[in-house]
Amino acid sequence: MFQLLHVPALWFHLLVLPSVLCDNLRCYYSPVLDKQAEVELIVTECPPDELCYKAVGRYGNHSALSARGCMAKRDCKQVHKLRFRGTVYTMTYACCDGPYCNSCPAVTAGLLSITLTLVSVAVAAGSL
Repeated sequence: MFQLLHVPALWFHLLVLPSVLCDNLRCYYSPVLDKQAEVELIVTECPPDELCYKAVGRYGNHSALSARGCMAKRDCKQVHKLRFRGTVYTMTYACCDGPYCNSCPAVTAGLLSITLTLVSVAVAAGSL
């Protein structure tokens, strides 16, 4: 019975504690998708020495694909060809080094507005 208690403790020390102590960069993740496809962004934690990225896939002058995630700093600003559903796109990657910096500006502004409103309400409610 006592040995069973070691498993959660080991899990905490190996998986949870390093992310709390290291304070790794958090970014949004989405797989390569059609740019118009609506997808719920997933929060991910980058390994050390990786940055957030946002990728755009172009077919000629048309921006058609997008993706987000983490990548090594040395791979940032790369350009390469990607075959997606039978078509070859030119994928470009741009990195950033702030938490959740690979979101689109409209989402960031909306989330910031909602967060500030909730904080203001909480402060006002706490002072009454």
